[in-house]
Amino acid sequence: MIHEKTLKIRNPKTGAYDYEIEITNANKINKLAKLSRIAQEKWSKRDITKRISILQSFKDALLENKDELIDALSIDTGRTTISKQELYGLCGSIDRWCKSAPTILNNEERQSKFIPHIAIQKTHDPYPLLGVISPWNFPLLLSFIDATPALLAGCAVIIKPSEITPRFIKPLIKIIEKIPDLKNIITIIPGDGSSGANLINSVDIIAFTGSVATGRKVAQSAAKSFIPVCLELGGKDPVIVMADSDLERATTSILRASTIATGQACQSLERIYVDISLHDDFIDQLTEKSKKISLNILDNDGGEIGPLIFEQQAEIISNHLDDAVDKGAIIHSGGKIEDHMGGLWIKPTVISNVNHDMDIMKKETFGPIMPVMAFHSIEEAISLANDSNYGLSAAIFSENESIALSIAKKIHCGGMSINDAGLTSMIFEEEKNTYKNSGMGPSRNGNEGFTRFFRKKALFINRGDVTSIQEMQK
Repeated sequence: MIHEKTLKIRNPKTGAYDYEIEITNANKINKLAKLSRIAQEKWSKRDITKRISILQSFKDALLENKDELIDALSIDTGRTTISKQELYGLCGSIDRWCKSAPTILNNEERQSKFIPHIAIQKTHDPYPLLGVISPWNFPLLLSFIDATPALLAGCAVIIKPSEITPRFIKPLIKIIEKIPDLKNIITIIPGDGSSGANLINSVDIIAFTGSVATGRKVAQSAAKSFIPVCLELGGKDPVIVMADSDLERATTSILRASTIATGQACQSLERIYVDISLHDDFIDQLTEKSKKISLNILDNDGGEIGPLIFEQQAEIISNHLDDAVDKGAIIHSGGKIEDHMGGLWIKPTVISNVNHDMDIMKKETFGPIMPVMAFHSIEEAISLANDSNYGLSAAIFSENESIALSIAKKIHCGGMSINDAGLTSMIFEEEKNTYKNSGMGPSRNGNEGFTRFFRKKALFINRGDVTSIQEMQK
């Protein structure tokens, strides 16, 4: 039997459970993994220029068959514009890695600095099989953000997308099947958490994007299998607005970075610290701008704010807001979960009079929520920004770039945006590591985003005399 059970899938715009997937079980995953390993032996022996050519054919097929894929993504997420951006973002990522990957590896022979007659060569041996467990907020793009460089490295890949947003899987498989060279090289499996857990037992390296709680389970399971793991987890990203900031620039950037994709992105800003001298004006401007943002209730292409994709996220957001208000917070805009024809929405929410005793300043909210807190000194701002279990990314605004850079270096996170926000979701060429509970493992950006899928082998060649045991004793 290939599949053990089926799972009903909720439509985020209607609330109806109008789709069904089959749960891929352990036996099926094991069989697929064996086929992937066989195919990978040939794939890894191809010259990288050939792998590039094949991935370019895959990109072309994505674009040629984009309509069905985008339609499915739009139903999965309740948004069309961002679904299109996901597709074009994936195509851009393929191009970017195809261009940079061939220049990254350096296998040139060199001489040892300590024993001159010893030559050193290096080879890169790809992990045969990568397992990807991807999240629901950007279903297509995050399924391939790790898979693309791994494929160029010579790995085969099995991807288990989130069961919250699985409708895009069928059209994606159709597209992959149009490229015969990718048979058993890219494998997509529908499934739930049990499928992801079983996948870990069948691969050589795992890449996971998702929550801290699940990421911890993935890491523990990978440790039992003694395989490396790359984790990109949650965030509670702070932004600091200094007294000399351009308020128009700051509020525009912060509103975008807090509410884009309905705030359902790990790098969304979730904590806003504003110098006391600007606090009231900042609240007024941010509130005024937030009230101009509309929901896309009737039209997936209309409005900036889509539905909450995951039903349970609405409960988390409500709990965080209720906790804050009960402790004295003030809501200036939004603030309520809205039910429209069964789908759940929330308007951009500006909230003030918050502090670090509130869940909304400590736990990941994952919605278009903008809690604003005043600070009185640079030292306090830095302390507040670092008072978190997360360390994904952050932002700072100041007209004095040298001060901004000085503060940025003291913030505990992997990527800092200076006089803008969310730049880590736009710029990928520099390596960065997460801090604290926001992840583990090598960077998915820069050269390391490619080299992490290899085991590096060193070859030591003696072209001089050998050393006897007697000489070693001298």
